[in-house]
Amino acid sequence: MFWQAGDPIFGLFIFLMGLCVGSFLNVCIHRLPRGESIIKPGSHCGVCEKPIAWHDNIPLVSFILLRGRCRRCAAKFSARYFAVELLCGLMWLGLWLACGMTAKLLGALILFSILLAITFTDFETGLIPDKLNLAGALAGFALSGFFPELLGRTVWYQGLLASFLGALAGGGLLYAIGMLGDFIFKKETMGGGDVKLLAMMGSFLGVQKILVVFLLAPIPALPVALFSKCFRKEETIPYGPYLALAGAVFYLKGDFIMKWILNYYGV
Repeated sequence: MFWQAGDPIFGLFIFLMGLCVGSFLNVCIHRLPRGESIIKPGSHCGVCEKPIAWHDNIPLVSFILLRGRCRRCAAKFSARYFAVELLCGLMWLGLWLACGMTAKLLGALILFSILLAITFTDFETGLIPDKLNLAGALAGFALSGFFPELLGRTVWYQGLLASFLGALAGGGLLYAIGMLGDFIFKKETMGGGDVKLLAMMGSFLGVQKILVVFLLAPIPALPVALFSKCFRKEETIPYGPYLALAGAVFYLKGDFIMKWILNYYGV
């Protein structure tokens, strides 16, 4: 069938859809941390405030043709717009090739798109918008109910319960660790957005996987934190991107990793 992995026409369609989603994610990345609506007003230049015509808002193409500038005032747009669109397009294509036309693909497209937006938002502003976490959690609950096999269950209410417990475990554990850190160091050590992010990912992954994500996420974050502290004199780093990375890996390869861990310890 034409949508099977390897079909070039459907692959191109998936890539183009990813580009369009990436364009929308750019809106979310720019507006949500500022408390602005992602619906109104339409796309416009942040300098001259003039609306951007549809033909100047085509993913990738318009940025290249206009050399990353506004047609009206020549203000320069951030390269992040191009990067997010391209990354999202490639990500959607790669997920389709990895998952095929399955329920797992649907979950991956939703989860990974939200994680991409969260990663860029956290790096740029140090904030993780609640609306992204809430949208992801609701999607995770819904998917787990409609497709309980995603969490190794067979009936809808079992999938929904596993999703809810995963969210509770992820958010509750990170919240408890953050409270302990606040008590020990007498300052905030864990942002509320990180807690909600782990809860959101828990709704997709379930209890066991989200607990391992919690344990593995510090591995790539630690060298970055040490570098930032020693050479940039920065006391904190955005932690959301590293949680997102671990969550993405476990969504795709969590069963294999869990099996390897259990076999390693002879469980």
